[in-house]
Amino acid sequence: MSTEIRTFTIPDAAAEEAQTQLSAFLRTVEVQRIETAYADGAWRVLVLFTDLRRKEESQQIEAAIAAALNGWRDKAATQAGVTRDAVLADDLVQEIARFAPTTEHELSIIVNARGQASSTYGGEIVQVVRSTLDLLID
Repeated sequence: MSTEIRTFTIPDAAAEEAQTQLSAFLRTVEVQRIETAYADGAWRVLVLFTDLRRKEESQQIEAAIAAALNGWRDKAATQAGVTRDAVLADDLVQEIARFAPTTEHELSIIVNARGQASSTYGGEIVQVVRSTLDLLID
């Protein structure tokens, strides 16, 4: 989820209407930072923000991927006769859900960045992520 930028101009001549528009916008976003400057009879307002609808969508996607990975992990652990953590650590489930890797290479970057060895289940993990994304996109 990335930070976006939007600028507003609040001219002295029509300040009330411009302020109303800015206020309405600010209620729909998560503000990261606001910068202001006054020039040529108007305030310039720069808003760095995160779109709340996109943030909510991202959280729903992450939750769906984590749930799918946990379901797969339980089955894989039972079949292998090991603990769920031996198949895939809890913290890695969250990282994988956050980044949603769709290739084993992307997955290995995430796993290696956490200082862990690549999983023997890489192909299966990527397949769980892909199929979950496919279900959500359709």
